[in-house]
Amino acid sequence: MTNQVSSPSGSDQPLEDRVNNRSQRPTSESFKQFMASNWAADTSALPDADPSADYAAARRAKLSAAFTGERLVIPAGPLKVRSNDTDYRFRPHSAFAHLTGLGVDHEPDAVLILEPTDDGAGDNGSNHSATLYFAPMAGRDSSDFYLDSRSGEFWVGPRPTLSTMSARTGMPTDSLEQLELAITKNSGPQAMGGIRIRLVRQVDLNVEALVDTSRINTSQDLEASDALDNELAEFVSELRLVKDDYEIAELRKSVAATINGFEDVVRNLDSAIAHERGERIVEGSFFARARLEGNDLGYDTIAACGNNATILHWIRNNGAVNEGEVLLLDAGVEADSLYTADITRSLPVSGKYTDVQRRVYEAVLDAADAAFAAVKPGLKFRDLHQIATRVLAERLADWGILPVSVDEAMSPEGQQHRRWMPHGTSHHLGLDVHDCAQARAELYLDAELEEGMVFTIEPGLYFKNEDLAIPQEYRGIGVRIEDDILVTATGGESLSAALPRTADDIEAWMAKLRG
Repeated sequence: MTNQVSSPSGSDQPLEDRVNNRSQRPTSESFKQFMASNWAADTSALPDADPSADYAAARRAKLSAAFTGERLVIPAGPLKVRSNDTDYRFRPHSAFAHLTGLGVDHEPDAVLILEPTDDGAGDNGSNHSATLYFAPMAGRDSSDFYLDSRSGEFWVGPRPTLSTMSARTGMPTDSLEQLELAITKNSGPQAMGGIRIRLVRQVDLNVEALVDTSRINTSQDLEASDALDNELAEFVSELRLVKDDYEIAELRKSVAATINGFEDVVRNLDSAIAHERGERIVEGSFFARARLEGNDLGYDTIAACGNNATILHWIRNNGAVNEGEVLLLDAGVEADSLYTADITRSLPVSGKYTDVQRRVYEAVLDAADAAFAAVKPGLKFRDLHQIATRVLAERLADWGILPVSVDEAMSPEGQQHRRWMPHGTSHHLGLDVHDCAQARAELYLDAELEEGMVFTIEPGLYFKNEDLAIPQEYRGIGVRIEDDILVTATGGESLSAALPRTADDIEAWMAKLRG
């Protein structure tokens, strides 16, 4: 039933339709016929397969092997409202992007379904056949072409047809009109000959409703089904722990664009100093590069100067950029493929570190270098944090700040050094800036490093103005150094090594760019 509200004037126009009042749309049949006529025929050939298509097929085959005999449902997610009837730019769920190979701005509401087959009879010898469901381009003989402001080509630009998307992804495609049947047909308990469904949840409420209704109608235990869905979410997250060649190449692109963005910030530093909200100048400089070379920011930029640099996720970026302070810039460009970099540098606004700033900076650099030197296949992921934080604890002890011995601080019962380094040293990186976040601890924190893993190393020290446990000279200094690391067969490669890291190199780099 349509939600209708009668106004004092007696209007019964549905609420959801009132947003269209401002458009004053013609509705006559003659106008519809006029809009449908005299459009050039589409004579373009079908596109080649995307470079990601074969890699995505291999990922789907791994997923298939883990869930034989079950229907797997992976939604892209819907558009998200920013304000009334305006939406954020669309970004699909990372599991959908990973398993389809589709990146920027592709098909809100799309759903990937892996349908179980006889063993080995599916795609590429797998146990499933994959189909991509989405809303294809409305024909120009359809009023949706010019009336639908969310998906009509007149409003949002060219949209793919079923055949073009199939050519690009290497998968069969079908209209969303067929989605309900595709999800619910023959579903039910396996013990009764039905097909069990697993869904990546918390992505698309409409798809969740279809799946849950099917489960209720076939007398399935919803709590047990939620557990099955959690296992799927866990698996598709763990599937990204080791990157393939395509992913690594895309991460290299993201890193290169991010380094260009850091250079833009330094070139515009004088403008930032001159403005009362100079952090916004920094943020805007980097954002322009992200949109120029990539899809967007991989995450909201942290442009934190002075005491703001001691706030770990400072994204208000409304403070001043002052001579004599340190600017902590934590930023990453997201490529069109949706892979993002994540790099941090802590820059002296004046172009030269003070003696205390340099002391803090070099302590953090020593911690980062120690962790990087240890990277090799077989090292436990959690050991990176222990290696880096021990160096920081030693420096804090040398400065007379650590209230206990280094060994006591490093013990589980101690951890006093974490007052000034409260976050983890590393996280996986990829489609999400904190990638693989649903992976089990034994495959993430407690796992041994493998060739092809990509993660950050990002120790820091944060001395707040109001911290009375430290000498005055350290207060208001926040330093983090973050690089993106690829595990190789023999050790580690810093993907972000082209961005200066040592204090001397940063000072020379900044002088050159501001020259």
